[in-house]
Amino acid sequence: MDILLNLRAFLVAAKCGSFSEAARQLNVVPSVVAKRIGDLEHTVGARLFTRSTRRVALTESGHKFQTSAGELVAEFDHVIQSLKRDEGRLEGHIRLKVPTTLAVLYLAEVFSAFQREHPRITMEILLIDRSVNPVEEGFDVAIGGRAASYEGVIDIPLCPLRQILCAAPAYLHERGVPTHPRELADHDCLIFKPTGSTWQFDSDRGPITVDVPQRLSTNDNSTLLAAARAGNGVAILPTYVANTALANEELTPLLADYPLQSTWLKALVPRKRQGLPQIDALIEWLTRSLADSPPWDAD
Repeated sequence: MDILLNLRAFLVAAKCGSFSEAARQLNVVPSVVAKRIGDLEHTVGARLFTRSTRRVALTESGHKFQTSAGELVAEFDHVIQSLKRDEGRLEGHIRLKVPTTLAVLYLAEVFSAFQREHPRITMEILLIDRSVNPVEEGFDVAIGGRAASYEGVIDIPLCPLRQILCAAPAYLHERGVPTHPRELADHDCLIFKPTGSTWQFDSDRGPITVDVPQRLSTNDNSTLLAAARAGNGVAILPTYVANTALANEELTPLLADYPLQSTWLKALVPRKRQGLPQIDALIEWLTRSLADSPPWDAD
């Protein structure tokens, strides 16, 4: 088991570039990390790091060894977790990225129910609205509505992600109700920065693309909702954000004959993490919880 501890110390130190930080993450003292890596270097017969007073960096041999070491540790973890799952003792850690508003309004409860079902699984949930490459940023699962994928990442559809064009009645009374997407060029538009100011609609004659003027841009859907309710302009909002305001007639849906191009809420999983039992269990739980009709779109 010492070789496995040594490999884990090497991988963490390679990722953070510091024996001290690796020790903090592994909950040991720095001298233990240094010894484990020294023992590993003795085992493989090569120097894996160059050391300085403040930082460590991988040598050429270290870079070559890193990929194989990561695959070896991941395969070991996979086998152990598979055995534990067969025995009904699923455990492990999941680092997860989730859009802020979706997490606060709906998914926090879904994750809590998942952990009640699997009490030995720990989770780190980061609320981030921008698109994230889970490989580059170290996530096991990144949830979002990104259309395109990343290299080395598996896209797993979870449920349809409906969006709606809307504005406050007071704004529409003052500025008029648009009847065609191209009329939005004459309106104040509220932009969700991760998706940008190019809005795409469907029509009987094909897709319509409109570059809209930006009165406000933000990376937070709650801020976008507040601005729309205050009458600051026209916004595209996910239905999980807008439904309550629509039901209360604080917002009015627009351009029903020109629906926004549909998308999916997806789980992005690094290819090397797919198949880990705790991750497979979470994806299965999310798919079952959201299905074809997510709770925010239920009648």
